[in-house]
Amino acid sequence: MSTLDHILEHKIIAIVRGVQPADVLYLAEAMYAGGIRLLEVTMNSAEPLEVIREVSAKMGDKMIIGAGTVLDAATARAAAAAGARFILSPILDTDVIKTARDLGIVCIPGAYTATEIYAAYKQGADMIKVFPATSAAYIKDISAPLPKMHLLPTGGITPENIKDFQRAGAAGFGIGSALVNAKAAVTPDYLQQLTRQSQRFIQALQS
Repeated sequence: MSTLDHILEHKIIAIVRGVQPADVLYLAEAMYAGGIRLLEVTMNSAEPLEVIREVSAKMGDKMIIGAGTVLDAATARAAAAAGARFILSPILDTDVIKTARDLGIVCIPGAYTATEIYAAYKQGADMIKVFPATSAAYIKDISAPLPKMHLLPTGGITPENIKDFQRAGAAGFGIGSALVNAKAAVTPDYLQQLTRQSQRFIQALQS
């Protein structure tokens, strides 16, 4: 199964930002226990390439690891070399999309307006990160004239509204602080809470 197929099947990309590098593997394992299969390590976190390398090696194909906040082609190349199988950006950058396609990894640039989303699609984006995802109604409005786009709303997705976004036409979801609390101490109790929160997202999506 291709990386894009994995994303379209499992849908939820857990975003890890600002977490201590030594803690990321524990978080990944806790989320995996709760049903999460896709993990984004943002490039503005501490030691992101080392984290991607370690978690990719330890988790193998159990969890697909990607890089987030990729702003230029050089960062895309470095992330891919570390083991990232998809990259996400908060912006639309032609060089990043071209580099990802040349490397054979999934590219998910950020866009918001219909014009930006269509431009990303025409340039070869596999999915488009709609950021910020202000409402499910907005995703529905965008999906109507642009039905071929795989939209990945990011920001503001919760277990209570994820189904609304899915019904509106979202193909996947980027979920950060509603899932991973970067400020929490990574204790056994917190890891259990993280597993339960992961389960809540999965159950809400499947309900």
